[in-house]
Amino acid sequence: MSQRITLKVNGKTLTRTVETDQLLVQFLREDLALTGTHVGCDTGQCGACTIHLNGRAVKSCTLLAVQANGAELRTIEGLAAADGSLHPMQAAFKECHGLQCGFCTPGMVMSAVDLVQHHGCHSETQVREALEGNICRCTGYQNIVRAVQTGAAAMKGGQ
Repeated sequence: MSQRITLKVNGKTLTRTVETDQLLVQFLREDLALTGTHVGCDTGQCGACTIHLNGRAVKSCTLLAVQANGAELRTIEGLAAADGSLHPMQAAFKECHGLQCGFCTPGMVMSAVDLVQHHGCHSETQVREALEGNICRCTGYQNIVRAVQTGAAAMKGGQ
């Protein structure tokens, strides 16, 4: 069974017909070719598929595409400015070496932006707690925490 949905993705309004059992992460990757949203576990455990839905971080492998009907989505591809300059959190991950293989990075960045926008960014402990739903198998998280704190400072600086 299929259903027609309309949603805004990275600032562009789209209407598509989707299968009612299609996961949002599959819709983003397969139908819209937004492959920065990664599929890691398909169970909501790893956070690699984190996007913003109506301004809040969500794991797109836990939602159906039809549940996003009428919503506004932002993926990692929509985070940078229109001129291609990196968002302050993306720049901080690059500057602080907050990635290794990069598989978890889009989800980490999207979660970190949500953290700063909705909760501020405080101590190392608070950053680590906030990112518990995002798993990195390559790093010891130290550079990720530093990147989030650096990105938070840049975001508060007016960007």
